[in-house]
Amino acid sequence: MHLNTKKIAFAGVMLALTEVGIALGSVIETNTLFLLAAASFFVGIVIQEFGLKSGAGFLLAGILLAILLSPNKLYVVSYAFMGFYILIIETIWYFSGRASGWIRSRNFFWLMKYLVFNVLYIPGLIYFWSMLSEKKTVKGIMLMSVVFGQFILFVFDKTYEYAMGKIWKENRHKFGF
Repeated sequence: MHLNTKKIAFAGVMLALTEVGIALGSVIETNTLFLLAAASFFVGIVIQEFGLKSGAGFLLAGILLAILLSPNKLYVVSYAFMGFYILIIETIWYFSGRASGWIRSRNFFWLMKYLVFNVLYIPGLIYFWSMLSEKKTVKGIMLMSVVFGQFILFVFDKTYEYAMGKIWKENRHKFGF
């Protein structure tokens, strides 16, 4: 019983920090992407400490609470995509660790990361451009947006790996894990 209480309390604190990050993204406009990314990293912390099901529940709770609390609903969509991406790559990492051969390699993992990102990003980009104007979007702008998205993924993913592998790993004992 003590373990479940500790788990719920810790997840509640992480959820509160997530909501603060999303709300601050609306207030501090210059750091919106940083704050939304930091808020989505809490999904990874919950997954690493309590498992994939708890992480999925945490992400769902974060999205629902953000819909109620966030002044800018577009940021909730951005948080949801970032959190969903983290949930999927953590799931791939979990299952690729059980596999053998090339599937266990780092190259396969990066390939899957880019595949997952592009499956989420490109339809969203097309939808965004279709809402922006009725006429056909210039192909050059769309191509630049796709290339820029790949760069952003690389930065986001390296930051996530650093946050989980270095910062969280060194400080998790302070929370009793």
